[in-house]
Amino acid sequence: MLPLIALLVIGTGGGCAGLALPTLAPTLPASPAADPPPSAAPATATPELPAPTATPTPSPTPLPPVPVYIAPGVPAPVAAALGAAIEGNPQGWVAVANPEPTGVIVAAQRGFGDVPIAEWTYALVAPFPTLTDGVAWADLLAVWGGTPSGPFAGRPLLVSAATLEALRALLGEPAAGAVEVLPEEALLERAWASRPAWAIVPFEQLEPRWKVLRVDDQSPLDRRMDTTAYPLIVRVGASGPVQAPLLLRQALGGPLTNRDPNRLAVVLLTGVTALTRGTGMRMDRYGSAYPAQDILPWLLEPDITHVSNEVSFAADCPPPTDYTTLIFCSNPGYFELFEAADVDVVELTGNHLLDWGPAAMSLTLRMLDERGLPFYGGGWNLAQAQTPLTLTVGEHTFGFLGCNPAGPRSDWATETQPGSAPCDYDLLYGQVRAMREQGIIPIVTLQYREFDQTEPTPQQRADFRALAEAGAAIVSGSQAHQPQGFDFHAGAFIHYGLGNLWFDQMWSPETRQEFLDRHVFYAGRHISTEVLTAMLEDYARPRPMTPAEREALLARAFAASGW
Repeated sequence: MLPLIALLVIGTGGGCAGLALPTLAPTLPASPAADPPPSAAPATATPELPAPTATPTPSPTPLPPVPVYIAPGVPAPVAAALGAAIEGNPQGWVAVANPEPTGVIVAAQRGFGDVPIAEWTYALVAPFPTLTDGVAWADLLAVWGGTPSGPFAGRPLLVSAATLEALRALLGEPAAGAVEVLPEEALLERAWASRPAWAIVPFEQLEPRWKVLRVDDQSPLDRRMDTTAYPLIVRVGASGPVQAPLLLRQALGGPLTNRDPNRLAVVLLTGVTALTRGTGMRMDRYGSAYPAQDILPWLLEPDITHVSNEVSFAADCPPPTDYTTLIFCSNPGYFELFEAADVDVVELTGNHLLDWGPAAMSLTLRMLDERGLPFYGGGWNLAQAQTPLTLTVGEHTFGFLGCNPAGPRSDWATETQPGSAPCDYDLLYGQVRAMREQGIIPIVTLQYREFDQTEPTPQQRADFRALAEAGAAIVSGSQAHQPQGFDFHAGAFIHYGLGNLWFDQMWSPETRQEFLDRHVFYAGRHISTEVLTAMLEDYARPRPMTPAEREALLARAFAASGW
């Protein structure tokens, strides 16, 4: 906290009078004396002057501390910061219970205040397994005003007492029954227990078990959110005499906010990529960037975009001509897809990486190295394959770890041969714990055994949860050819399988359905996961799902998750 600046006025005082010098008489001789010689100068006495008295310096006379009134509705963290600033410099400021004409008023009202003090963002949320993605602001206002409408009509908004106080400044008094006030720590459990449910929470209280709902298609999880269009922002301002509001803001270190877009970090995790067979044929026909064209904004927006590339690039890979082969290679020209999609990290846990032999895997590793594209979960040898990768975005450092428990054994790296990383779980647990101790956020992805079902198997659940218990923030299955369910365990977000990203499996609705998980981090924490949903078209090209398609996939995945 920066020190407060006291308001001082230099006092004025009367000047000091000049000092009067005394008159001194000459000293006379005791008896007459002879006249002195003509050359002698007459003797005179030198008077001794008193030492001058120092002129007193006037002392500054400070004004009384400036009264500061913090009105109801100022978000609690803002009020606490103001209180700490006032208490830290009682000579400059004093907190008062009522506004005073000569003091500063800090309030949260639209258009209030000459000087902006804070901008506090709130999120409209629901439990993660909620099918609704957003609401209209008009519907939220209608519920607040007592005329329910929209997808949550008849369900009270869950809020804490502090949030309600701030929202009163923004929206006025809610109608009877429009809101239900609970302790902050009880909101999430109450919402999950009474689904469908919705709530409003401050942005800094987000966590992945909440699903952030869009309001008029605006979301605080979007870095480029239009803050002038997003309605759930409480703006706090200060008014008062002369420079006092400015000095108060200066004492706070500038305007306060709980959502600085520069502190957001986004990681996108995806499922199976196999640039071969039907997908390769479409790339040969329409160009290497063809598979990304309908979802390109999803791929370009994150700070880190991940793909799990399961097939090696081979110099002698023949043009793909069928949809049935199980021995895979990729044309080196297909690498252009990763460049077009701005891929930032490549997972190499796939079980087809050595289908075309060590030479193809070596070429793939050289291509990645030459382009400076980081990879993990596989490598030139066993030691490299089992070495975690760290990537830093702003204040966040992410640790990527991956392995292949499914095999085949011939696909695994050895001390002298490239390949995917076999799973040494004890090693993984230790690496995850070490990352946590260093402040690194661990993300673990597994090329797990493949199952044609949405529900995770008991063993799959146990293996993924054990990694969560070791300290992983996210555990994600890269192996699934059809989407699987979710889990929250030991503070981690778990997705047992995302389905394909780029692979030609058009033969069933399940293999055409895809998840892309957009994980959002803020101030060092995982605060939310937005699940994007796509449908594969033309053996190569995922497109965003229609609302009906998305609802069907989410309903099935949530049911498979036990929700």
